[in-house]
Amino acid sequence: MKVDTMRRIDFYAGVPLCFFGSLFYKAVKWLSPRTKKDPKNVLFIELSEMGSAILVDPAMRKLRDTTGAQLHFAIFKKNKPSLDLLQTVSPDNIYTIREDRLSSFLMDTFKFLHWTRKRKIDTVIDLELFSRFTALLTGFSGASNKAGFHAYFNEGLYRGDFLSHKVAYNPHMHIAKNFIALVNALLSPKEEIPYSKTRIQDAEISMAKVHITDTQKKTVLDIIRGCFDAFDPSRHKIVLINPNASEMLVQRRWPQAYYGHLIKMILGQCSHAVVLITGDPREREEAERLKEQVQDERCVNFAGKVSFAQLPQLYSVSEFMVTNDSGPPHFAAITEMPTYVIFGPETPALYGSLGRTTPIYAGLACSPCVSASNHRKTACTDNVCLKVITSSQVFETIRPVLDRINAETLL
Repeated sequence: MKVDTMRRIDFYAGVPLCFFGSLFYKAVKWLSPRTKKDPKNVLFIELSEMGSAILVDPAMRKLRDTTGAQLHFAIFKKNKPSLDLLQTVSPDNIYTIREDRLSSFLMDTFKFLHWTRKRKIDTVIDLELFSRFTALLTGFSGASNKAGFHAYFNEGLYRGDFLSHKVAYNPHMHIAKNFIALVNALLSPKEEIPYSKTRIQDAEISMAKVHITDTQKKTVLDIIRGCFDAFDPSRHKIVLINPNASEMLVQRRWPQAYYGHLIKMILGQCSHAVVLITGDPREREEAERLKEQVQDERCVNFAGKVSFAQLPQLYSVSEFMVTNDSGPPHFAAITEMPTYVIFGPETPALYGSLGRTTPIYAGLACSPCVSASNHRKTACTDNVCLKVITSSQVFETIRPVLDRINAETLL
């Protein structure tokens, strides 16, 4: 299903279902009150964003390390690979929902209600920002403890009344800290209105890193050599360009012509640089057009050449990546590779990568234009917030790294 179709279903079907579902839920709760339980089998729900599945990892590790709970996760099937990168959640404990067709979507939804009871889920943490669908999944999961973001007096964000731990979403705090607030609500020894009355330190949202073996690195280097015959790992330095952004928010895309100009400047400044244009197999044609714009053999169309699971290995052999605000800078956060992320409709203050990252952001009066309050949908058809960020500006930001590479190659 298209993103706008899911938004319409979530609103037109979700609002009345949440209203009547809440009445039914309260009646059942009154007739058969549930006793408070310590978290033992915890389910996190984050369906739509691959990057958020990475950003929630510090919160999941905190809950697991504090309570010893068994972690579970529900996510759209196409986004499941993001959970495989760190493997904080066992693959056996991941429930996927197919969103490609309405029939499979509904079938997996009803199966979910059986799955939560089979797994004896006692605690659900709804990570979505005011989704009615996940509110319904949470409400009818059978769990005693239910934590999620509650609108309180915010207009237009109604999602029923299913939560035992109602957390006030803070739009001025990084989303990873908001996720920690959900965990803190469950750990609170007393009831709070609203949750969570805690201070969250930056150290609490540090990312775990993956270990990459020499064999894994060699495999990726061999793939690069297969795409560029002259590639010499002892001489060349790999620079990644990720010009893509998901269809959920195409306004996040920096213009392709800007990327082409930037790549030319990188190759002109650094004779040892090899630029790989990354992306998934569906983006290969677009990457090829960018490569043709550059007209340099050291610019390689690398879209679809490595699997999703091999991305950390690719990042581990690369100097840095320039990218739109999308999934890759979050995936790179589990490695030591620096990223330079170009922001427009979103703000790095809320959705910046937790890795070694440098945000590039114009900060126009209209930006950010997507938020929890508009379900990340914008009326913008001309992303000036990205167009005003020039290739030269981005180049000057990454120039110190290129100067370092040039200095090292002279030694």
